Amino acid sequence: MKKVVASGLIVIAIFISIICNTTVFATNEVNEVGEGTVSQLVEMKDKEEKSLQDYQEAYGSDAYGLTAYILNKVQIYSIPFCFVGIAISAIYQYVLGIRKLDTRDRGFAIMISIITIFIIAQVLPLIFAIVVKGWRG
Repeated sequence: MKKVVASGLIVIAIFISIICNTTVFATNEVNEVGEGTVSQLVEMKDKEEKSLQDYQEAYGSDAYGLTAYILNKVQIYSIPFCFVGIAISAIYQYVLGIRKLDTRDRGFAIMISIITIFIIAQVLPLIFAIVVKGWRG
């Protein structure tokens, strides 16, 4: 029964993908980037360079400033990646792991690993700031 349902879902998915396909034809038109887009990119680049320079001035060194800047970016971008990882590991643990214990254990191990990485990514910039500013002077 499960094989019939699974194969039926696969056939439906293939049918929907065939129906939704569109044909794209190449043209000789040149797509140019608009002036507004270029100015936005330049503004974003200048903003990030200014932010990097602020970190370098705050820490008094190019190396420490770059490290603090990178740690800040890691801290910001680790949040969505960790939430997605926790969701995937929860699916392994609570949905797929109902029938198989090894899958449940794999989901639990992945969840613990991702939470550990999340905590490290959130606390590491604080520890770096305390060590560099506190001990270094």
